[in-house]
Amino acid sequence: MKIAVECHSPLLQKSLEIFLSKYLSSAKKCDILIRDTPCLNDERCFYIASSKDADLIKPFSKSQLILALEKRFKEQGGNVRLTEQNPQEYEMKSSRDSLDFSILEKRIDALTLEYKESVIRAIKAFYEE
Repeated sequence: MKIAVECHSPLLQKSLEIFLSKYLSSAKKCDILIRDTPCLNDERCFYIASSKDADLIKPFSKSQLILALEKRFKEQGGNVRLTEQNPQEYEMKSSRDSLDFSILEKRIDALTLEYKESVIRAIKAFYEE
């Protein structure tokens, strides 16, 4: 999905550019054009404002923005999700979920016990002096 941002508000413009940096494109090549002024007869236009007729009402969160943009893109016939993970990230997460953490747990237990004994020795040394 390609998104262009054309806002009069510099704060809104910069926020949207940061939120959507991976998807930014020029206004001529975009699938969705985000603006903070009403759009006339442009089905690509996505209007953000405080008024009831806006596509997204201010204030909004990043997740609300992404969900609203996904909904708009689906309405236009698109099938890309802005929140989908990189397939490699998914594979790495799946393999981590299936790992046996017993070795790690044993190592953490040993380190915790070692730390505890060290603290007790330090306390005893302090009071024995």
